[in-house]
Amino acid sequence: MTRPKARPHHWEFTSRFRRGAFGWKSQPAIQRVRQAVSEIKKVARRDPVLAAEGAVLFLERVSAALEQVGSSSGAISTAVNHAIEGLVAIIAKAPVDTETREGWLERLWEAHANDEIPYIERLGDFWGELCASREIASPWADRLVRIVRWRGARTLSSAAGRRHAGPDGLDSELRAGRAGHQTGRAGGTGCARRRSPSHVSEESR
Repeated sequence: MTRPKARPHHWEFTSRFRRGAFGWKSQPAIQRVRQAVSEIKKVARRDPVLAAEGAVLFLERVSAALEQVGSSSGAISTAVNHAIEGLVAIIAKAPVDTETREGWLERLWEAHANDEIPYIERLGDFWGELCASREIASPWADRLVRIVRWRGARTLSSAAGRRHAGPDGLDSELRAGRAGHQTGRAGGTGCARRRSPSHVSEESR
């Protein structure tokens, strides 16, 4: 499979999803999230690779755009979670080569690590699907194992750290993923499906 050539495309949602683009009211933001997902899904019907690229772009932008939105009711978080579920399927099914998918994963990893609110925390639950193949999943599982070992059993002290999975929980997920690799479970990828500590991403590379 050859790597798809970049095709210029104007995504309408990009002009709306800028850092701090929304005020505290959640309803306008929810509407824009739904519109963005609809835009991407519409493209997916004719060009799944382009749609997957749009999905990655949206997930890179959404948290910063929503940073001022009031989240006490949970409505905006629910809308973003639904968006993640729909967009993960588009990214996972896109027929691309390994280099392209790995590029997407690195971009999503970075977005996930910088997710301060957090809005795209659930993205980590779908990492196995995003890997899409054992060829890609296995190195990621090894990478996450190194993170767990680097962290050891230390207590998370930072505000960002408290949001993230502790070493024991992540290690359990990795072991489950390895077992899934052998038995065909866990989406058939063997890749961990739990969010990893963002602040150790540099040490894992």
